[in-house]
Amino acid sequence: MIYVTGDMHGDFSRFSDKRLKKLKKGDTLIVCGDFGFIWDGGRREKSILKKIGKMKYRVLFVDGCHENYDILSGYEVSEEFGGRVRKISGGLCQLLRGELYEIEGKRVFAFGGGQSVDRDLRSEGKSWWEEEAPTEAEIRRGTNALEACGYELGYVVTHEPPYSIQEFLGSEHPHNLGVTELLKQKGKFKKWFFGSCHINKTIPPKFYALFDAVEKME
Repeated sequence: MIYVTGDMHGDFSRFSDKRLKKLKKGDTLIVCGDFGFIWDGGRREKSILKKIGKMKYRVLFVDGCHENYDILSGYEVSEEFGGRVRKISGGLCQLLRGELYEIEGKRVFAFGGGQSVDRDLRSEGKSWWEEEAPTEAEIRRGTNALEACGYELGYVVTHEPPYSIQEFLGSEHPHNLGVTELLKQKGKFKKWFFGSCHINKTIPPKFYALFDAVEKME
């Protein structure tokens, strides 16, 4: 069974949530960005990453606007679930932007990244990284993957919602990541999960804003 939750921001106590206690061996938890456990590269952080990697269920995440991209880029890229991932520790992996995966028999399109509205208040290379914004190559890779499957998807996991959903939720600084709005217009999917907004809200018929809620994918 696949479960999905929102931004964790490096808060290990989130794994003690009673809603995650029911996950079994072989289950999957996907985090919609701002995972936050890859931040300072210290000994304590590495110990926590090992603990997450040894959990009975696998933990997968898309990147958000609160990751240390210098450290994250140092992890090896390999193939899993039919697409590219970064193997962090044990069953803990990052799902890369623009990849189409087959996870527990379900087709999942992943696209992390975003744009920090408070980046002017942060320090580049310390608390903000330019790499949070998707590149033209990543957008092109995602678009190519979508075109190759005829936009026939099962599920979508992103950090940020498409532009039109940002507007619907009242964002003061909506922005278009390119592939997400295209996917909203042309994609055939059952559900789209995203984080970033720090709310738990279902937007009929197919969109799910997640913060600390835990939703079944199917």
